[in-house]
Amino acid sequence: MATIEGSFTNASGLRIAIVVARFNDLVTSKLLSGCLDCLMRHGIDTSQESAQMDVVWVPGSFELPIVSQSLARSGRYQVLITLGAVIRGDTPHFDVVVSETSKGIASVSRETNVPIIFGVLTTDTIQQALERAGIKSNLGWTYALQALEMGSLMHELN
Repeated sequence: MATIEGSFTNASGLRIAIVVARFNDLVTSKLLSGCLDCLMRHGIDTSQESAQMDVVWVPGSFELPIVSQSLARSGRYQVLITLGAVIRGDTPHFDVVVSETSKGIASVSRETNVPIIFGVLTTDTIQQALERAGIKSNLGWTYALQALEMGSLMHELN
């Protein structure tokens, strides 16, 4: 029996793209900050001049799948991270955006064989979103760890 798993220490050749929704940027910018901090502490060059990673901003979470698809198909990246925040309002718009965003991202990942970390917060209140983006803990850090593990795991499998 073989056990195959990813690691957090072998990220030297990993190319990462982070796709961030600008809508609710009070939340998403905090997720991005946590994500970048984790990647930097694990050896990823997060500088503006980095050839190892790119950050792409989109208008909202609904646009995450199409841009992720373009990036995944480019062949430049071994893993993508999507960051967004969809906060429930008084209309069914929340349900539509969450459903289509999650299905779209999952579909792109399966079609391209590029792992895409689903870092889209879906909360009932802005307070819940802020708690997950840094007040209590920053899930951006967790999403970055998932990206490192999946990038490493896919490298091992290939």
